[in-house]
Amino acid sequence: MKFGQLYRIIAAVIGILAMTAGASKADEDAATRQNTLLETGWLFAQGDVTNAEKVNFDAGGWQTVSLPHCWGWEQAQKGESFYRGPGWYRREVAVMPQPGKRYFLKFDAASLVADVYLNGRLLGEHRGGFGAFTFELTTNLAPSGTNLLAVRVSNEKAPDIAPLSGDFNVYGGLYRPVHLIETPAVCFTLLDHASPGVAWSQTSVSATQAVLDVTTEISNGTTNGRPFTLYPVEKSKRGRFTLIAKVLDAAGNTVASQTQTIVLAPRVTEPFSLQVTVPQPHLWNGRLDPYLYRAVVELRSTNELVDTVEQPLGLRFYHVDPELGFFLNGQPYHLHGVCKHQDRQDKGWAVTDADLAEDVSLIKEIGATVVRCAHYQHSDTFYRLCDQAGILVWAEIPQVDQIGKSPDFAGTSRNQLLDLIRQNINHPCIFAWSLFNEVRPGSADPHREIEDLNLLAHGEDPTRPTIGATSHGTWPQMNKIPDLLGWNRYPGWYEPYKDLFNDTLWNEYQPSSRHGGMCFSEYGAGANITQHEDNPTEPDTGGQWHPEEWQCLVHEAAWKQFKSHPFIWGTFAWNMFDFCVVSRHEGGVMARNDKGLVTYDRKVRKDAFYFYKANWSTEPVLYLTDRRFTERTNAVIQVKAYSNLATATLSLNHHLIGTGTNDGNGVMVWPNVRLTPGENQAEVHGRTVTGQDLADQCKWHLSGDK
Repeated sequence: MKFGQLYRIIAAVIGILAMTAGASKADEDAATRQNTLLETGWLFAQGDVTNAEKVNFDAGGWQTVSLPHCWGWEQAQKGESFYRGPGWYRREVAVMPQPGKRYFLKFDAASLVADVYLNGRLLGEHRGGFGAFTFELTTNLAPSGTNLLAVRVSNEKAPDIAPLSGDFNVYGGLYRPVHLIETPAVCFTLLDHASPGVAWSQTSVSATQAVLDVTTEISNGTTNGRPFTLYPVEKSKRGRFTLIAKVLDAAGNTVASQTQTIVLAPRVTEPFSLQVTVPQPHLWNGRLDPYLYRAVVELRSTNELVDTVEQPLGLRFYHVDPELGFFLNGQPYHLHGVCKHQDRQDKGWAVTDADLAEDVSLIKEIGATVVRCAHYQHSDTFYRLCDQAGILVWAEIPQVDQIGKSPDFAGTSRNQLLDLIRQNINHPCIFAWSLFNEVRPGSADPHREIEDLNLLAHGEDPTRPTIGATSHGTWPQMNKIPDLLGWNRYPGWYEPYKDLFNDTLWNEYQPSSRHGGMCFSEYGAGANITQHEDNPTEPDTGGQWHPEEWQCLVHEAAWKQFKSHPFIWGTFAWNMFDFCVVSRHEGGVMARNDKGLVTYDRKVRKDAFYFYKANWSTEPVLYLTDRRFTERTNAVIQVKAYSNLATATLSLNHHLIGTGTNDGNGVMVWPNVRLTPGENQAEVHGRTVTGQDLADQCKWHLSGDK
């Protein structure tokens, strides 16, 4: 008996048993997608291996790895040149093709170029190391159900792929998850730059209503315009579907919906649009109230659910006033936060969801309202965590330092921007699409390419502004292209410290001449937590001495200036975490950019972390600084605490020193405190306005008596 005959008999039996006009819940579940992570069972070989894509290739001796996986960090952390070239991954994938189903591979990222093969056949290539990409497997699957997946990944520098340079390492590998996705024959497309196939555009949002334009891309993989079904369908109704868009509140109640009947032609992908209006929306209000709806689109045939996509939805509106700063939902909402790279000690870029959750937890703890995801597209998981935390995000493409002279550079950069926007357009946390970071003289003229990217971003998403980060007025005409502009400036580090205390820096930015308001997209100073100095002087930034106390002075002075100028709508401390840069050897640590407020391993919050926590967080803070400056040689010292209390008392060796008063910048100082030879214990005590007692203590050891 042929398979088709057998299948029709089985289908008829099931249809008789069902005896229902509509599909049951079990049938609907069977019709929806299945997403399987391909985490284990991978074999890896570094280098370019001939015939590694072929099914009968002998991979004996290859390394067994799990995803996420990347190479290069081991050498980079030692300050050694790391491998930039190809590597190969192989894995068996068990898929027994089912009628009416389609199969896709989604890679959340691969650095920098990935060529994907199934059973020896090339599925396609993706160029760019930070965006997701998807290939369909359906017609290339083996009837036996056993398939050989092979992926060639290369992080070799390519003239058409940004970044061409940058103060960070470009590791190689499959460093984010890989998914095997099964869908119905008719589905919301997975092949549009690996987007969800659905875009919820917040066309008009206010406190009274939110108008959402929903665009879907529906892919019909059938030859007759009808999805595979176990139930008989009238011939006249084939190809007809119902498209539903609905918004559910946090409790699961439908608050708005729209329905449309559509007709699908076979073997095409078509766009369909709906408009949904949410009355009296509960707004996503940043850290104050990150309320999320559930945005659901469904595709239904006569009697069953065909496909569905659900995503979180945060409704909000915002703008930048050149004089008064950033406004969220009609109210002033200052953006103060940090920049962040994606790497992590002893892992490189191969970080887990748990690692990202820890990073967001620390960013929340410091009280940040915003994060700049430098200098490339970060993972969907990180953006999702920011949605939930109410942390706004500056999202970037890796257009760093240089514009490539290759004729293909503009096209690859365009695709990187399309990856970023289409994959992440539904994240409420993202408030701007960034076009460049510090493009400098010496590269190709950037104006034509960046103007094209600016037009592309506005065409893809008219609801968000574009932004760029610049330094020292480089390419002044380029700086006028994006809607908003950030300045990367380092008074007290790469520029004179005195600029933090006078108007030299600020006079450059008169309100009448500012471009879309003003923000500082980078500022900060390095700090090695093992290096300390009383009354520190301005260090050699490229040298081996980066005392922690100097970092504190720079951030104290910078924040005091920033908060006194209301037209500065955003500030982004560089950086939240120390990170690896193979070319650096400074601050006493090989291959480390030590400007982080938290150490590379995430184990130590530096003193400057608590300075910002005292200024930004709503949590009561009382923290004694210099706690790692344990060995002292000066008997008379200054004791300093960071706090959001009005006052606190200091005791040394159980003797009261006196009361310290907050200077309005989160700093309390007790000058001329005398230590005794040997061990000294300092204790600080305070009480909140609600009566909560706070205390902190640390120990210092005095050698000699000066």
